[in-house]
Amino acid sequence: MGCRIHALGELGDYRFTVIFSKYQGKLLLSRHKKRTTWENQGGHIEAEEATMDCARRELYEESGAVDFDIVPAFDYWASDDAGWANGQVFIAHIRELGAIPESEMAEVRLFDELPEDVTYPGITPILWEEVRKNPAWEK
Repeated sequence: MGCRIHALGELGDYRFTVIFSKYQGKLLLSRHKKRTTWENQGGHIEAEEATMDCARRELYEESGAVDFDIVPAFDYWASDDAGWANGQVFIAHIRELGAIPESEMAEVRLFDELPEDVTYPGITPILWEEVRKNPAWEK
């Protein structure tokens, strides 16, 4: 598996969005109903959907965030045995969480740091290190 960071807008042809969310000063991660690991909100960009629209939709669907600011941070490229894809990473500052809508996510939890048990260990820690350096994270 590989993961490379690129400047915002450099790649295009995006297939995924990944959102690093801050709530009450901590990292907010979600847990999928079929997994025991933690992951960022995000997912596949639907046909004709803009990356920002996808990020807003996925943030709500996977965390219940109802009041937030969200900004694009950078692009990334990732690959595994199944292929490769370009994506865009967003940073969200959440002011209010509601209930998680009926979806594939079971729960959300706050973390001081990225936990070891993440769903995508070959990608998430690399993206997290870049997010932590981004001034938008410390807003």
